[in-house]
Amino acid sequence: MSKLVLKQFPEKMEELPVDPHHLGAVLVNGCFRQEVTVHGRARAFLTYIPEHTESCQPCLVVVPPAEAEGLEFLESSGLRAFADERKLFVFLLIPEAGAWNLDGEDADFMNAVYVEAQARDYYVTMQDNFYACGVGDGASVAQQAAARMSTEWSGLMTMGDLQTELGEQAQPAGSLQGEKDGELHIFKGQAQMPVWMVVSRFQGQNQAAADYWRKNNRTGEERFRTEAADYVWMPQPVRQYLEMDEEQIAQVRVTVGDTGCSQAQLETLWSYIGLARRHRGQGQKNLRYFKDPVQCGAVLRECEVDGFTRHWYEYVPDCCTPDRKWPLVVVMHGRGGTAETFFDISNMYQVANRRKFIVACPQASVYQQKPGGLRNIALWEGILDGKPIDDVKFIRQMIGDMESRLPVDKGRIYACGQSSGGMMTDTLCEFAGDLFAATAAWSALYTPERANMTRERGKDVPPTMLIFGDRDNLVSGNAEIPGVPFTVGEEFRQAVEDKFTRYGLDKAAVQIWEDYPITWYCWPDSRNVPMFTVGIVDNMVHANYPEESWISFDQFFCQFSRDEEGRLCYRGKRT
Repeated sequence: MSKLVLKQFPEKMEELPVDPHHLGAVLVNGCFRQEVTVHGRARAFLTYIPEHTESCQPCLVVVPPAEAEGLEFLESSGLRAFADERKLFVFLLIPEAGAWNLDGEDADFMNAVYVEAQARDYYVTMQDNFYACGVGDGASVAQQAAARMSTEWSGLMTMGDLQTELGEQAQPAGSLQGEKDGELHIFKGQAQMPVWMVVSRFQGQNQAAADYWRKNNRTGEERFRTEAADYVWMPQPVRQYLEMDEEQIAQVRVTVGDTGCSQAQLETLWSYIGLARRHRGQGQKNLRYFKDPVQCGAVLRECEVDGFTRHWYEYVPDCCTPDRKWPLVVVMHGRGGTAETFFDISNMYQVANRRKFIVACPQASVYQQKPGGLRNIALWEGILDGKPIDDVKFIRQMIGDMESRLPVDKGRIYACGQSSGGMMTDTLCEFAGDLFAATAAWSALYTPERANMTRERGKDVPPTMLIFGDRDNLVSGNAEIPGVPFTVGEEFRQAVEDKFTRYGLDKAAVQIWEDYPITWYCWPDSRNVPMFTVGIVDNMVHANYPEESWISFDQFFCQFSRDEEGRLCYRGKRT
């Protein structure tokens, strides 16, 4: 392993080559200096990216001891070796004047790094899945930052005795936590968070911090112990609120002992803290355990399409035996995401276990999001070297491959996806409708303005459903559509209008009902078949939440199929 040297990011990221057989690779590696503006001043931090790192990996933001030198600390602390082993992005804060400010200023610095690291200027991190880490006197800063922004961090691990009172650091809802390009980032409320503290003694501020997190995480009084932790408190059972909280994920752990940072110490803490992921959804972000596709039983497949190596995860539940045919649901991730992350976020595989169908989670192609920027940010129907990438062709080839090996029912194939994946879902609805019995686009629709390819729309358009949040900054808005009882963003006004024309629907025949948190609008055709359904989710931003997978299958997909002649059937009857 070569000694670290400080690098500069390329001025023109678009000049870096993209490997068509490895589209998701991070194009740079090593240690780089970045800056972020906090309270009107530029603050520096180091970014370390291991070799052979894939885009969309978890991130560890570290506050080192104030006296530590950045590059030397990365090496001597075991952070570099830990990141190399786990393929994590590491962001290391640099103090001003050789000391940390414990009045909250450096906590804001840490939270601003959280914002900056998601900018997609030189690399693509896993959106929102950041973990706070503090060492020595940096432990106090990490604790403060996590307390101020507990709705955002996925976990907190510190090694060092604390020097501050956390209760005074938690800011009120709506407080400023970061700045980027003049944009204010507001984070609201408090949320449970997995915490593991290593301290030299369990008293004073150390004990007060544990009590703070116990209260925040609503833990019980019973204390447990593991081989690595002297104190473990579990969240109280709150089944009456939400079933997923039964996972007891937001534990508070305390180890009394050596507070030094080493690769072994990092591995120990990460073994628990790294299990947690935070995902956007209805209300504040959801905290859940990470589900690895392969560990859940999925298989990573690949094929060659137009000179590109394309990938997808396919999941066949044990209940889908080869003696009969089963439905197939294609689930597509959003911009900057991956098939691996959306397998986890969507939870569609868990729906498949109960409803008996096969799941495919394909990986998108790539595009250049910013002028002069990266050319391999994941996007459906992308473009590389000036040439559009035909993802409809890829999906057709993927489904054909699966049909050749698996017991797929050709009459019950469905597509869904979020954001860019929602646009791809609607693209398939418009241009490959013969493949699908129904589609459900989450947080987006197909628009010609965003399309990189020109095609002739298909004659066969399956029923479709659109779900988006009332605070979605992409789809929601104030653009009125004549005769339609809701508004959308201007970009999608014509896309919604086109649905009525394509399906020949009477706008006045709308059916409206509420099933909190969703208000539904449904337009049946002349045969009373619900061809276009829209659900607007209360208090949701541009996001996906696991319930959408259940809703899409149970309330929509299962009603539609195609017979042997390819004719659409609704509730078992040909339309």
